[in-house]
Amino acid sequence: MYLPAHFEETRAEVLYALIAEHPLGALVTLGADGLNANHIPFLLEPDAGEHGRLIGHVARNNDAWRDVLGADQTESLVIFQGPSAYVSPNWYATKRETHRVVPTYNYTVVHVYGRVAVHEDAKWLRGVVGKLTKRFEAAQAVPWKMADSPAD
Repeated sequence: MYLPAHFEETRAEVLYALIAEHPLGALVTLGADGLNANHIPFLLEPDAGEHGRLIGHVARNNDAWRDVLGADQTESLVIFQGPSAYVSPNWYATKRETHRVVPTYNYTVVHVYGRVAVHEDAKWLRGVVGKLTKRFEAAQAVPWKMADSPAD
């Protein structure tokens, strides 16, 4: 991604805040059939490891988890997008004077690179789905919980 140095943000707390506020990430993996992108919600565990850890869940029917299996696994990418807006040259006073302005696009985005771990353990999986459910149902008047669905 092209990133001029004067726009680069390196403070972890700022990057983590964008992920927390915009948790739907585009998980990009490289599989046997080429690139695959899946938009899934993530939770950030900022204290896990050197740079934190993302946790998410994909359905068993989604091939994304198969893309990352194997010892020769390549890095994957998760893209989180925050607010964005088109900036017209008409907004600059100097346009009328010099016409030396061009359109641009202002946006906030965090790219997270790393290796994906696939967990098959049912207890671990229930824990992750429980955390995701608790986080994303928190704003509901009556939050849905996993116990509301049949055990199977």
